[in-house]
Amino acid sequence: MTEPLTQSPAEPGAEYAKPAARPDRSARARTPLGPALHRLRALPPWSPLAAGVLAGGLLGASYGLVTAPQYTATSYVVAVPTDKSDPASALGFAQAYGRVATQLAVLGDAQMWADVPVATLRESVRTATSPDAPMVSVAATSSRPGEAADMANAVAGALTRHADAAADDTHVELRQFARATEPTEESSASTAVTALVGASAGGLLGGLALLVRPRRSARGPGRAGAALPGPAPAADVRGRL
Repeated sequence: MTEPLTQSPAEPGAEYAKPAARPDRSARARTPLGPALHRLRALPPWSPLAAGVLAGGLLGASYGLVTAPQYTATSYVVAVPTDKSDPASALGFAQAYGRVATQLAVLGDAQMWADVPVATLRESVRTATSPDAPMVSVAATSSRPGEAADMANAVAGALTRHADAAADDTHVELRQFARATEPTEESSASTAVTALVGASAGGLLGGLALLVRPRRSARGPGRAGAALPGPAPAADVRGRL
């Protein structure tokens, strides 16, 4: 007779395979940027505004320190009518001379007296007229006070000579009303002003960043949401009815 096959009893718990260990989520979440992101999230909500004001103020102050100060000198000429003209025509010609003062014909003559190129005069000289008085103001800006005064006087003198050459036809003469003198104060913004402007711009950008940043959840990480009742089974509903 063949002996019955005997089967050794299985070890307790052998039929259940041991599940593989799951990787730690906290270990997977650890990245080189993890501590930095945690610190950023821990900052107060108004931190972008303060950072914008500080960065803008520093940039504005740096710009004011690096940029050279500018000086502006102004010369004035007045249009005078002759015996064959009237004051109204002098006012009209003053407006016209104010427009041609920065043209190449006038600046070409002024460069010899100002000892600067025509391109410098074109960039640095500005003219203005008044609707009530036949007067033309010639303002020149430069990093050197003496050069600013020389440019303003040179352009005003060249404009006067051009007007005198055409006085027989226009019946209007241009005369020097006030010569430009060397300015003693800067016309450009000071370092304090540039720092204030930079801080204002940085604060505006920081405020915009506060508006567009994502809102923090009202529930903290340790607070669980309120449990909502599940739907009642259909049998219970029919029983209650």
